[in-house]
Amino acid sequence: MKTRDRLRIAVQKSGRLSESSQTLLAQCGLKFRQSRDKLFCFGETHPVDLLLVRDDDIPGLIADGVCDLGFVGRNVLEEQRLDQIANKGESALQALRSLGYGSCRLSIATPQDEEFEGPQSLAGRRIATSYPRLLGRYLADAGVTAQIVVLSGSVEIAPRLGTADVICDLVSSGATLIANQLKESVTLLESEAVLAAATTEFLDTRQPMLDLLLRRLDGVMAVRETRLLMMRASRLALAKVRGALPINAFTTVMAVQDDESQVALQSVISGAFGWAELEAIQAAGATQLLVLPVERMLA
Repeated sequence: MKTRDRLRIAVQKSGRLSESSQTLLAQCGLKFRQSRDKLFCFGETHPVDLLLVRDDDIPGLIADGVCDLGFVGRNVLEEQRLDQIANKGESALQALRSLGYGSCRLSIATPQDEEFEGPQSLAGRRIATSYPRLLGRYLADAGVTAQIVVLSGSVEIAPRLGTADVICDLVSSGATLIANQLKESVTLLESEAVLAAATTEFLDTRQPMLDLLLRRLDGVMAVRETRLLMMRASRLALAKVRGALPINAFTTVMAVQDDESQVALQSVISGAFGWAELEAIQAAGATQLLVLPVERMLA
């Protein structure tokens, strides 16, 4: 592996993962200065730089050692990983972290007026897709022989053009399928943004920087569904208020200066927490309830 003193990360230049990926890095405390051609971002606070590229190019840049890491869709990573295995017998790509945004799924869609009765319904048919390796794996696992028609775009209109009978494509809301008189029949892969890397370790100063980045990513992602609840309660109502809190709440109780009958509570709450839960705590005797977002946390 090439030695460098700065970590280089590939990020989608534009598209559904671009803004979220750069926002996540900012939440990790990284700041960048963008070049004039808007293809490179120099890290100002840490030895980490960004290369802004096409989503499909990211796994290849990692495999070739041009970039050390990449924010990419699991669908893209897995397709190229399978391609490397098919051509070279192995793959040097891996997903280090699932990032929780950019959710979609790779699914087979069939005509709306057609009954899908399992993989055997695809036997002998033409299936249009931009993911031939993932589709091929599904068909092989199911023992089905079908013709894979590889398209680089506009997969959903292939049945209307007569170039395929069904399709295998990414689905988010499903609106595009409906517009093309198709329905989602089976899901091959649940996808989201992942942090991708090579399977080999760094032997230079990039490894400590990678370790730091992963710790901060874990800290940011751990608190995405976490809230800080601040409130007051009388000492007489304290037990009832604590009983109304979620089971996983981590609560600190403090005395209130100049009022021994009152206590102040701070609860770190993870998971779903809405108006109903807040009102139940108020009904138990809490007052002055304040819910705040948590940006980052280190255990």
